[in-house]
Amino acid sequence: MFHWFEQRPFFFAVLVFIFIAFAGIIEVIPDFAKQSRPTVGTKPYSVLELAGRQVYIKDSCNACHSQLIRPFKSETDRYGMYSLSGEYAYDRPFLWGSKRTGPDLLRVGNYRTTDWHENHMLDPNSVVPGTVMPAYPHMFTNIADLDTAYAEAYTVKNVFNTPYDVDLDGDGKVDVELGEHSTAIAKALEDAKAIAADMKNQAVKDAVANGQVPEIVALIAYLNSLK
Repeated sequence: MFHWFEQRPFFFAVLVFIFIAFAGIIEVIPDFAKQSRPTVGTKPYSVLELAGRQVYIKDSCNACHSQLIRPFKSETDRYGMYSLSGEYAYDRPFLWGSKRTGPDLLRVGNYRTTDWHENHMLDPNSVVPGTVMPAYPHMFTNIADLDTAYAEAYTVKNVFNTPYDVDLDGDGKVDVELGEHSTAIAKALEDAKAIAADMKNQAVKDAVANGQVPEIVALIAYLNSLK
């Protein structure tokens, strides 16, 4: 049989192609499936973090900042570990970006603090002299939309099976609690108070104490979650 194929180059080439293609499929597809799963430690965004992510999108932060670290030494030296596909399992939409007027923010939670973000968003030049980034004072007075953030979390939980109210790491505790609307909003306010406690702006602190969450608090919660 193989002697017959050796005498017919075209059919021999087709046979070789089929064998290589089959072997490639067997090798590649399982790896793709593995890489598409959430990376260990990756959790869904909390309601407060989702509200901050919505602010991030609304104010077009992704127009100047990417969230995609490429596997090059120059990138990993500056930004940390390169991106893994499973880290984006709960991102809808993805905010990879392709323009870096400002630095990549995928792991900004590892090296910036709440206090730094507060000063930077209010007066960027005071933190990074010569920066072209504009100030965002309106974030300190605009109120974040927690109801829409809850609606997004509720939707992705039920439509995309995002694991809210699930013990992902087997420690006996729910990793990201969603629950009913009133429970989720109360938890978001609790999280907001923890953020505001590390901030200097008294108006922001007073707003949170009165049950309102300024956009800056939600945005900082989101940025702090990027690790």
